[in-house]
Amino acid sequence: MRRWLKSREFKTGICALLALWVALTCFSTATLLAPAKAYAQDEEGEPAANGDAADAAEGGATSGQTAPAEEQSVLEFVFVSLGWTYSIAFLALSFILVALIVMNLLGARRENIVPVALVQGFEQFLNERKYQEAYELAKSDDSFLGQVLSAGLAKLSTGYPQAIEAMQEVGEEETMKLEHRLSYIALIGSISPMIGLLGTVHGMVESFMVIQRSAVNPSPQDLAKGISTALVTTIFGLILAIPAIGMYGILKNRFQRLSLEVGIVAETLMSRFQNVGKKSPTP
Repeated sequence: MRRWLKSREFKTGICALLALWVALTCFSTATLLAPAKAYAQDEEGEPAANGDAADAAEGGATSGQTAPAEEQSVLEFVFVSLGWTYSIAFLALSFILVALIVMNLLGARRENIVPVALVQGFEQFLNERKYQEAYELAKSDDSFLGQVLSAGLAKLSTGYPQAIEAMQEVGEEETMKLEHRLSYIALIGSISPMIGLLGTVHGMVESFMVIQRSAVNPSPQDLAKGISTALVTTIFGLILAIPAIGMYGILKNRFQRLSLEVGIVAETLMSRFQNVGKKSPTP
């Protein structure tokens, strides 16, 4: 693990993570900072027809009494609707999700699980009967297959069945590590809708509290804050959950396929030692 942290793949993954995070941040900021479109027509639009001119004149007399609503950007609307608590929660979950996806994508590379160079070098050493070199090659390799082969060669002196058993144990342990790291993506996919549902209930409670505390019928503006909180938190919870669940399914299938390939390749390479530990038949 320590060697992998110092490897070029890990550094490349960190750079890709930062680049992806910056790109997503810039894209979302550029999109959300665009002001919302006004629903009212511009004053220089189509001229009023028939009696609309008279209505416009009468409306002009009363327009001075009510100030026009200030134009609000989408980003400001989203931040006000979410508040500090939900904003920090969703930002933290989104960053963790991107980091986990990048890490698992790097871990799902064939070179990190079933490296071709290891298979060729290990098989060459076995053909040349250089078993110690083959063991050292597998032991020095941090890949899934390297750990399995080194465990099998280490137990080969006790017999071929014991070596296969040791390989299976290491294979199950390495598979558990992969699934354990992958499970956090599924956890985010499960938590995000729950946070969105919490925001939905929170926003509806706020709206009903406004109705309860108001002596008269509350205005739509008074109820809009709670309703916007309910809807926006639900949207962001689904935005995080949908890609998280999708990537979890894709990566899980790939890990299972590569784990099966590791078992097949390891047993094929070790099959030449099937007679090790068997007693020769007595005459």
